[in-house]
Amino acid sequence: MNQTQLNEPDPMFDDTTTTCPAILPRQDLEKVIVLERLDLYNNEKPCGASALRRHLHSLGVQHLPSASTIGRILTRQCLTNGRTGYYPEDYR
Repeated sequence: MNQTQLNEPDPMFDDTTTTCPAILPRQDLEKVIVLERLDLYNNEKPCGASALRRHLHSLGVQHLPSASTIGRILTRQCLTNGRTGYYPEDYR
């Protein structure tokens, strides 16, 4: 190995690259929002709409919806108030 190869970042350990495409279609974006929200919740990190929007921006996702739109998506998926999904027995 020469010196220039040693100074190049190894893609396997490079955490500056994003795992998401920069622009996502609406349906895929909603799925990513739900999955990332659950991941943040399970790791005991802030998982509200604003925190989720900042997190997605840090992942490199562009053309993000507003925090209020993310909040509506979370409401539609029953992921508000510390919940992890819709449970029919809670609504009887």
